[in-house]
Amino acid sequence: MDDDPVPLLHDYLVHSARSRGEKVGLVCDGHRVTYGQLEAWSNALAHHLAEAGVERGDRVMIFADNTVEAVVSFWAVLKANAVVCLINPLTKRDKLSYLLDDCQPTALITQKRLYATFNEPARHCSSLRRVIVSGTIDDADLTALPHAVRWNATMATEHNAPPARRCIDIDLAAIVYTSGSTGEPKGVMLTHRNMMAACASVASYLSVRDDEVILNVLPLAFDYGLYQMIMAVRAGARLVLERSFAFPAQVLRRIAEEKITGFPGVPTIFSTLLQLESLTTYDLSSIRYVTSTGAALPVQHLLLLKAVFSGARIYSMYGLTECKRCTYLPPEDLDRKPTSVGIAIPNTEMWIVDERGQRLGPGVAGQLVIRGATVMKGYWRKPDATARKLKPGPLPGEQVLYTGDYCQMDAEGYLYFISRSDEVIKSRGEKVAPKEVESALLDIPGVREAAVVGVPDEVLGHAIKAFVVVDQGRAFDEKQIQRECQERLESFMVPKYIVIVPDLPRTDTGKISKRELIAS
Repeated sequence: MDDDPVPLLHDYLVHSARSRGEKVGLVCDGHRVTYGQLEAWSNALAHHLAEAGVERGDRVMIFADNTVEAVVSFWAVLKANAVVCLINPLTKRDKLSYLLDDCQPTALITQKRLYATFNEPARHCSSLRRVIVSGTIDDADLTALPHAVRWNATMATEHNAPPARRCIDIDLAAIVYTSGSTGEPKGVMLTHRNMMAACASVASYLSVRDDEVILNVLPLAFDYGLYQMIMAVRAGARLVLERSFAFPAQVLRRIAEEKITGFPGVPTIFSTLLQLESLTTYDLSSIRYVTSTGAALPVQHLLLLKAVFSGARIYSMYGLTECKRCTYLPPEDLDRKPTSVGIAIPNTEMWIVDERGQRLGPGVAGQLVIRGATVMKGYWRKPDATARKLKPGPLPGEQVLYTGDYCQMDAEGYLYFISRSDEVIKSRGEKVAPKEVESALLDIPGVREAAVVGVPDEVLGHAIKAFVVVDQGRAFDEKQIQRECQERLESFMVPKYIVIVPDLPRTDTGKISKRELIAS
């Protein structure tokens, strides 16, 4: 990173490749990839993208599983002076169409396994100048896509260096889509400076080292999962990338085999692991730290994690995509403040305000405000939504993030999360917009009305509960509606509970009273 006085995000890879070229930096799908290989492959792909017409500031969408190709693509897009947009592989066709229309990417990098989902949306996306598909795909399927090539074709020419550098650190590095209360996904715009500041801050309190072996079972499209990869590359550590947490015993084997030192997860993962009878049969002694975010971790789970990973530091954390991370609870404070989500991360400030924007003292609930270099640039193509979140700060000319989350702080400055004001449900570590689930329910023939709420759940953080009114004479049962939802929604959005009711409670103004539904 010494060649450029102000580094960019992808310089993390350049630096690690120069200093640790022969070191294995990625373990994925049975492949062991060195930093030198990641550098060479990402350079080749970056040049291919540039030659295909990708220019500075263009968006490139990566719609893929956790694979070697996805990791290479992330760094290649940045090296091509473009903006990365990672999309969860669980995304359904209609939502992908919306995202392509909103993002207007110049290129799409994806895989054959997802062909049924991306085929039609890609063919109707007028902005695409290149589609790159990994995996075995026949000629007919490939030629049906706009300007499509196989992954191997992008690796045909070796390059010792990336394309000419065009960006500076205030340019966008990524757009990360997150659900909102309207059910319409919003693209969080993050600059190189945003992401490097967040990475440096989190890595500092976790004390991430170059001999770290970090396990990631979270999707790279989930910013918590993405930053595991970025932090590993920044430190010159090794990332062990799994497709998912679908097979918990396999994850435990991987911890023992690879001598994992860093284990990030969400409450759902830890709850599942702690219930496994075979947990004690695996050697987990290599773990140095465990992190949890995405929802509040129950106190009993924290205590069990301390017992299972007896030699590890346990970190409970809290954050938003709009600023990556807000707080962390230092491990030494776990016993005395187990219900707190901690103190502000390094190089960040936070405070609580009332409805008029006035600061509140200890023990008083209000909206959390975040100030720091991690705060997003805004929402992609949504100036009104941006204006509601980014407001003038205490110093002239600055903007701070009004999170919309209701919290309170104690006299020592430790934060306690209370609720999210915009109704977004955090389930399995993922954000779920009630309106998106309601729209899917209303798409089922015979469903007349639907209302979705979140209810506390020890395993999921919050479970999705749907109240459904069906047309008179229609015979439905809860399982049938769940199956219909599975056809329309990502798995984490499918309601755990479905209640068929004759009607929905309403307020005096005729709106559905979700407060009554939650209390029922």
